[in-house]
Formats: sequence, structure tokens, C-alpha cells
Amino acid sequence: MSRMTFTMIKPDAVANGFTGAILDQICAGGFRIRALKMTKLSFEKAADFYSVHKARPFYGELVEFMSSGPVVAAILEREDAVESFRTLIGATNPAQAAEGTIRKRFAESLGRNAIHGSDSDENARLECSFFFSSLEMV
Repeated sequence: MSRMTFTMIKPDAVANGFTGAILDQICAGGFRIRALKMTKLSFEKAADFYSVHKARPFYGELVEFMSSGPVVAAILEREDAVESFRTLIGATNPAQAAEGTIRKRFAESLGRNAIHGSDSDENARLECSFFFSSLEMV
């Protein structure tokens, strides 16, 4: 799975019209899109997806935000995909993200940081299967 990772363009970036520019930057970064869909997470699905953060103080706000509007989910392929993608998107806090990264360019704040990226090969595998059936993974 080291050649695959998962990403999700979050409701803030979709609402602000950044989807195309973000996908362009992902492709320019050497990633191949293997699966792509726009969807809207219910509160329950967002809670399930982010259940790893359930004990954290920001969990409720995160679930509310992630179920507030459409998201764009994608499976990406590239050598050393997870680590390369984490570099491309930048630090979770856009104020600390490197110039030119997706979060530096498109994020509003720490809580509205434009994009999700898997943090490990194991999580990438789980997140890909959360959003996509085997028939949708090309």
C-alpha cells in the first residue's frame, strides 16, 4: 500500500471553489488519481471516520464541520505516497505550513485546513475502503 494514499478535500475548500486548483496541485505533485468522488458525510459517518479522535477536545467540532457540506474523496498513487502527500499538503496548522503547500495556499485556519491526508500506510488502506468499494478502486 506504500504506493497509495487517501485524501479528502474538506467542506471549506469545496465551498470556497478550490477543488479544481487543489486537484491540479496534487497532479502536478506527481500523484495519479486512482479513484475520485464528491459526497456528503452524514454526522454519523463523519463520527465513524474520525472515531480515532473521539477522546480529543476538538472531536465534536470536527465531526460537525466534516458533515457540514460536500467533500471530495480520492485515492492517490505515487511512490512513497503517504509521506510525499503529507509534504505536499503541509502542516495541519496553515500558519506553520511551508510556502506553496496546499494548506498554506487554501486553508482558512487550523480547524478549516482544506484537506485531509492519511498519516500512515495502514490508515490509508482503512480510509480508502471507508469511501470506496473495490469496484471503484482502479
